[in-house]
Amino acid sequence: MSAKQSSPRPQSGTDPYFPTHGDVRYHVHRYELTLDYRPAPNRLAGAARLTCLTGPEPLADVVLDFADFRITRVLVDGRTVRWTHRAGKLRLRPARALRPGAAFTVEVHYSGNPRPVRSEWGTLGWEELEDGSLVASQPIGAPSWYPCNDRPADKAAYQMSITAPSPYAVVANGRLLTRTTRASSTTWVYEQPAPTASYLATVQVGQYQQLQISAGPVVQTVYAPARLIASCVHDFAHQPAMMSLFVDVFGPYPFGEYAVVVTDEELDVPVEAQGLSTFGANHVDGRRGSERLVAHELAHQWFGNSVGVADWRHIWLNEGFAKYAEWLWSERSGGRGAAAHAAAAYAGLRALPQDLVLADPGRSLMFDDRLYQRGGLVLHALRGVLGEAGFFALLKEWAAIHRHGTVTTADFTSLAQHHSPRPLHAFFTEWLYAGTLPPLF
Repeated sequence: MSAKQSSPRPQSGTDPYFPTHGDVRYHVHRYELTLDYRPAPNRLAGAARLTCLTGPEPLADVVLDFADFRITRVLVDGRTVRWTHRAGKLRLRPARALRPGAAFTVEVHYSGNPRPVRSEWGTLGWEELEDGSLVASQPIGAPSWYPCNDRPADKAAYQMSITAPSPYAVVANGRLLTRTTRASSTTWVYEQPAPTASYLATVQVGQYQQLQISAGPVVQTVYAPARLIASCVHDFAHQPAMMSLFVDVFGPYPFGEYAVVVTDEELDVPVEAQGLSTFGANHVDGRRGSERLVAHELAHQWFGNSVGVADWRHIWLNEGFAKYAEWLWSERSGGRGAAAHAAAAYAGLRALPQDLVLADPGRSLMFDDRLYQRGGLVLHALRGVLGEAGFFALLKEWAAIHRHGTVTTADFTSLAQHHSPRPLHAFFTEWLYAGTLPPLF
């Protein structure tokens, strides 16, 4: 297959795990968000402008996922329209149906106190901190702070202008274009041109200091509270070497920059966003105790962010690849080899229930640790089948041909077959479509 870069494919199905999220009838090309956030009262005022494209059918209404904010103005193509807002859905009704294949704009002005979405995995989206806020939306938290077409397959470019009190730093996706201070407030404008899933958009607000840990070829910056800067210098010191390794084995870094935000509070786990990852204060100990997580979140920039899932059934393509990247970093940096990590993971999984089907785990198991471990094991077993040259050629081609696109499990198994001297149908049936764990080799 060619290493030609792919563009996001047209999507045609509702996500089976979250059928009430997103609208497949149109595509958002670009979000322009203008936000003003006041941390003390947790008050957010915003204006969202969406540039969109209709699908193959006339569009009588436009449906956005959006939380319970006070809406003051709604426009479609610059004209006021009728709208309703209930049960997390903002429904707009233009005077005339929008033509098939037509470009159109939506503008929504709103304000309120952002609250995270409650889910079986805890709270998601905009989270108020003791002093500031963070956004961690995977998988359905994006509507907690801006109106969106909340489907992982509907990727768009973003520009965000965020105003906050001047003592606070604001970090968002992409490159910082401008930072302008007027009186006691500062406005930060960020641009992320790469196609971005709604759950990977983020804004982080805190009293952070900035630490640049690598100037190139990819600028890498850490934002952290002053009390944690010294520990961050040590704990993230290996990240530039991780970047070099992953560029070597996965191909070019897919974005323009990479930022890490360390909050002044504890988080259960770090979380990835487009070109950015967020860690809790508990992940920084001055002893590199969370180094595997540093590698894991960085690897998501290739697998999960650039190469995104068409729907959430395929989440192992995000998490299994990031898990295996942990093992590769350990192997290449003088730690335990990938084979030793795989053996330990295999032994652990053998002692647990054998009811997880990797290619379609179900909503309740999509973040189960067994999915991460078994996803890593699939790749290690495939490495044994393909050999070193074939396996690493596959990883590079996978990242290249689907750069900034969306994928399914079938896409991966098809490409893997091109790199295999023997049929892989039985191999993938056992590893991806059956619950029982097959032999490792």
